[in-house]
Amino acid sequence: MSTEPSPHPTDARGASVALPTDSELVLKVIPMPADCNANGDIFGGWVMAQVDLAGSVIPARHTGGRMATVAVKEFIFKQPVRVGDILSFYSQLVRIGRTSVTVKVEVYAERFHSQGQYVKVTEASVTYVAIDANGKPRPIMRD
Repeated sequence: MSTEPSPHPTDARGASVALPTDSELVLKVIPMPADCNANGDIFGGWVMAQVDLAGSVIPARHTGGRMATVAVKEFIFKQPVRVGDILSFYSQLVRIGRTSVTVKVEVYAERFHSQGQYVKVTEASVTYVAIDANGKPRPIMRD
């Protein structure tokens, strides 16, 4: 049995979609029972926190120091996340500004019960700002 991800995960309607080829796999994580709500699904806030972590990987390479999350644009949960799903977080650089970096993060779940079956869970655009020791925005040094 192959452990390679399916090149065509399913979307909310069950239609086939391709895994991102223009993004970087920056994080993989497995949610646990402590991360569940009363219905047995993973808390949306827990997923949002993981997106914030995954989203910070690429900006960290550009800011050269402290940074803070300043904006998240539209979280839409397309599928529930379940205990034991293997979540894959893909990130792509969208923009580098004078003091900020924006990335797009897409999240795919490999269902615990069906190896190789992926569904898109959510996506968001996240902006981080480079900050100094006092928490004030600072310019990003360019090469």
